This record gives sequence, structure tokens and C-alpha cells, in this order.
Amino acid sequence: QVELVESGGGLVQPGESLRLSCTASINIFNFNAMAWARQAPGKQREWVATITISDIPNYAASMKGRFTISRDNTKNTIWLQMNSLKPDDTAVYYCGASRYGTTYEYWGQGTQVTVSP
Repeated sequence: QVELVESGGGLVQPGESLRLSCTASINIFNFNAMAWARQAPGKQREWVATITISDIPNYAASMKGRFTISRDNTKNTIWLQMNSLKPDDTAVYYCGASRYGTTYEYWGQGTQVTVSP
């Protein structure tokens, strides 16, 4: 049973930063890629960023330059550093893992990020 546990969400003001973490119950070398996605109220889940087993990141256009995804294989953890947060970044952020790089078979429960003055 694979579990992904996110943490680090919270309430911040516009312009501030947050760092989300996602820890897997198994070695993350088992996954070809891991990703962050988010879902705002009333909207579909949208992809935020991906990091491959080769440590190659990729970002959605609206997050590039503000968000940084990283991983530490020794800790079975990935992070999402979010800077210059905006109210539009308010959402539940989910961590996902893909064994083969096609579909994401595993998702965490999510962590709430709220950006408000």
C-alpha cells in the first residue's frame, strides 16, 4: 500500500512564501515521476509541477519562476517551494506519484493553501 502524505499548507498573505512537502511510504525511486497538482473551489484539478526520477523539473506556465519542485531520495520526500503567492494560488495541493510516467496511480489527501490579505 503506497501512501503519500502532504504537509506545509496554511494561511498566508499575498507575496509570502510556503514550502509544501510530500513524503512517500516507499522509496520514491519506485516512481518514474512525482508531481504536484491543485484544486481550487469549484474548479478542476490542475497540474502544477512534475519532477522525474532523473531530477528533471517541469512547471505549468503560470507557476514557472515562482514555484520550485525538488526531491530528496534519501527522505522519500518531494517539496514545492512557492514564492510570491497570490490569492489565485488558493487551493488544496495534492502530491501524486507515477510508476511508469504515464498515469498517476497514487495521490495524497492534500494540504490546504489559502492566500488572503
